[in-house]
Amino acid sequence: MALLIKNNREARPSWRTRLVLTRMGLTQSYPKRLVFRFLIFIILCCFINSSVAENKSVDNQFLGLSIEELMNVKVVSVTSVSKRSQKLTEVASAIFVITQEDIRRSGATSIPEALRMAPGVQVSRISTDKWAVSIRGFNGFSSSKVQVLVDGRSDYSPLITGTLWAQQDTFMEDIERIEIIRGPAATVWGTNAVNGIINIITKKASDTQGTLLTAGGGSFEHGFFGARYGGKINEQTPFRVYAKVFTRDNTTSLLGVNNHDQWHSSRGGFRLDHTREIDQLTLHGEIFYNSVGDTLNKDSLDLPVISGNGQRGHQEGGYMRFRWDRVFSEQSSLTLQASYDRNRYQLLPYSKYDAESFDVDFQHRFPLADRHDLTWGAHYRSNNNKVFDTEVVTFSPRQKNNYFYSLFVRDEITLIPDRLQFTLGTRLDHNDFTGLEVQPNARIMWTPNAKNSIWMAVSRAVRTPSRLEHNGHVNTGIGSDSLGIPSLPIPVLATIQGLSSFDSEKLLAYELGYRHQISSDTSIDISGFINDYSGLRDFSLGALSLSSGLPQQFIIPILPNNKASALTYGFEVSADWKPLDKWHLQGNYSYLDMHISASEEAKNFDPTTGAADKVSPQHQFSLRSNYDISEKLQLNLWLRYTSNISFYNIPSYVTMDAKVAYKPIKNVELFLVGQNLFSESHREFVSDIIPSTPALIPRGIYVGARWQF
Repeated sequence: MALLIKNNREARPSWRTRLVLTRMGLTQSYPKRLVFRFLIFIILCCFINSSVAENKSVDNQFLGLSIEELMNVKVVSVTSVSKRSQKLTEVASAIFVITQEDIRRSGATSIPEALRMAPGVQVSRISTDKWAVSIRGFNGFSSSKVQVLVDGRSDYSPLITGTLWAQQDTFMEDIERIEIIRGPAATVWGTNAVNGIINIITKKASDTQGTLLTAGGGSFEHGFFGARYGGKINEQTPFRVYAKVFTRDNTTSLLGVNNHDQWHSSRGGFRLDHTREIDQLTLHGEIFYNSVGDTLNKDSLDLPVISGNGQRGHQEGGYMRFRWDRVFSEQSSLTLQASYDRNRYQLLPYSKYDAESFDVDFQHRFPLADRHDLTWGAHYRSNNNKVFDTEVVTFSPRQKNNYFYSLFVRDEITLIPDRLQFTLGTRLDHNDFTGLEVQPNARIMWTPNAKNSIWMAVSRAVRTPSRLEHNGHVNTGIGSDSLGIPSLPIPVLATIQGLSSFDSEKLLAYELGYRHQISSDTSIDISGFINDYSGLRDFSLGALSLSSGLPQQFIIPILPNNKASALTYGFEVSADWKPLDKWHLQGNYSYLDMHISASEEAKNFDPTTGAADKVSPQHQFSLRSNYDISEKLQLNLWLRYTSNISFYNIPSYVTMDAKVAYKPIKNVELFLVGQNLFSESHREFVSDIIPSTPALIPRGIYVGARWQF
């Protein structure tokens, strides 16, 4: 919304041939001559050591498995559709998993960059430290219809109903995998899991023993350093401690002017696991500090307090998470997780706030009769936030506590063993904004044989309002012409004013999916959807009034309501092919069509809802090629296409990332990474909340080394 609020272990049910290794990488911009030399180097690498025998190292022990064999490997997870260990053929949902090996080979330097690998996920970089990430449309800085979790710990904030990705920049080498569920997951994860969830799952302490050092730098990525040490208090109690720092360069405006958005970050944390008989205990904590900057766009926020110079601000905070797992049998277990988060944000004159939350989640799974696998649970969350008044954003009251309670039940019914499974569930959520919300879900999975599976689903999900939509006030600076108001002799100040009558947004989703194992080396996954949204955010204009102070101006309120609706549909195709033992290809294509019914006011200045059909790209394509030239040398290429974003006049673009990794000796890796290689810079998105000056995303080249011992 334009200027709105400025404000255990489960593998993805995967049939892909993947490893769980470590990686490091980041983004930059560089002269054309060096890029040319870089591409020549890549071409030469393709011909080096072509006759080297394909000996498998210990790290590549799983490469000999066929995709079909990997499909039957069950790995425990906390974030699958059912929160339990499942094979891909058991999952009646559009799910995709990005493993640590995928991250390492891609050279991605942040979680949002890694999310570009997933079909149906729209990822656009706004500036050095800001991204817009959504699933199946409605993209924006906060992306209110996507639930983001870290190890099952929700990052949802009722202040912005979204995620600040700079705060989720955990130590990349510690990520085991990222699970993405496309489509509603509200029965398990509650409100705001409307279009899907993104769950970042970190490794157990037992999987990070020893010492790891990584360092490097380049053009856009000025410098980075990370360190991790893992040890044991005793055989049942492994631990790890870690830290990372980096500095990333400024972006430039469309006119080539410095945006003053350089990003300095430091982060550290620990994890302690303890296993005893049928119990496993986890204590995990992290703190961070980000120094960030921005240049606000006076053309979109024409207020006297906004200067043309860059502003500097900071983010700081951390969390503590405790988890208890007890496994009674393969079909019976219980889980209790509690977490505490706190963070502060300041970017004046725009916004300043403190927020803290406490979260408790309980779940119990047990068999019932012979054919029922029952899971039930309860959830409690409190969120306290205090917003300090600025010249742009004010809240009344300034400080508020919000409470959320929920109960859910989910039953997996085996109709025909190993062939037909029916899942039925519902969640009852209560929140301070809209009261009780009911979110049911029904899914069916048919597996006629080991190579084919078909699933269907019908779901209801809701998105609760943010604090701004209920009791916020934003001086937008939107011009009267955008609101359809004739020119007046004195200026007009448009202000977005929250209303307590603003209700939840609702979705009724229909999904269909098909998976086929074409051969031991080839597989395909297809999913389609029709999403029917009602009660979406719309806007109306209030009565024009004259201000009492000087300079005098007309004030016109912009009031939110729930009169908009939308019908969206699309499909995603993901394919794996391994033509050679040393060559792995992974590709996906996403199609999205959106039809929005909203007022002209919303279509003109609310890109996240009223003009969402003009903000989310209709076509996306990704192709990754991972080639092991030899046991020591790897070449990884990643080609991407994104269609145009007409609301911001951003043309379609094609880009490519490349990474060459060389292991001169065991446990040492040297790498050279190029990102956005096809152009010196390109546009990807424009901030819809903080009115930042539109940025050009630069080409980048960096080098680095990783040492593990």
